[in-house]
Amino acid sequence: MSLSSSIVTFQKATKRFGNGQAVLTNITLDVCKEDFVSLIGTSGCGKSTLLRLIAGLTPLSEGQLEVGGRPVIQEAGDLAFVFQEPTLLPWLTVRRNVEVMLRLRRTPANKRRALADQMLALVGLDPFAAHYPRQLSGGQKMRVSIARALTLQPSLLLLDEPFGALDEMTRDRLNEELLAIRERQHWTAFFVTHSVAEAVFLSNRIVVLAAHPGRIAHEIAVDLPYPRTADTRLAPRYLKLVADVSRLLRSVDTPSASSAA
Repeated sequence: MSLSSSIVTFQKATKRFGNGQAVLTNITLDVCKEDFVSLIGTSGCGKSTLLRLIAGLTPLSEGQLEVGGRPVIQEAGDLAFVFQEPTLLPWLTVRRNVEVMLRLRRTPANKRRALADQMLALVGLDPFAAHYPRQLSGGQKMRVSIARALTLQPSLLLLDEPFGALDEMTRDRLNEELLAIRERQHWTAFFVTHSVAEAVFLSNRIVVLAAHPGRIAHEIAVDLPYPRTADTRLAPRYLKLVADVSRLLRSVDTPSASSAA
């Protein structure tokens, strides 16, 4: 893969907190524009920490990390982060929740409202703009969170298991909607998940992390064509990839019973 085409580049990157054991070690990874990279692995393997490094929310301990060809030294302005919980403000309407990041950036009111309305329409929530979070379902709240992130018009979207708390049918539907949005906006994505099926459906690349310390154990290319739909989940190639990635995930080293005690 050409380094010149990379939007995120890790070179022998290590992260530790204080003087403790490394959380991530020897991470070398090049991610190109419009890649959709899913990170999977057991709890404690550093998936969320890797996202926080990219976002500039925590500093690298050793090695190199560049985003957009520049070293990451602080929070980047051209990326957005979607967390596992929607973290909506209950006293604000849906529209005003979507506008929160734009308010922090002091975006003029007319532009702020126009962007919020555009993103609400994109995620199918424009009829709910005047509602409050308590009036929404779990899936709708997550749509609001995604709309809020997209108002920043990011080139890089980081998603930390955003659909993990949702039922399977809602998760599948939001997976399809997320890819439909990406077809229009063409951002690059890093997506943390514990679901192999979700990773295969969304991604063109899957990175399997081993734990203690976190490190890249496998990388799998997902050669399913886009756009992907509900029918993709019935395709023999999809089912084989789910089985293959599941097998690799099970093969990844895990801490022994004695070390876990």
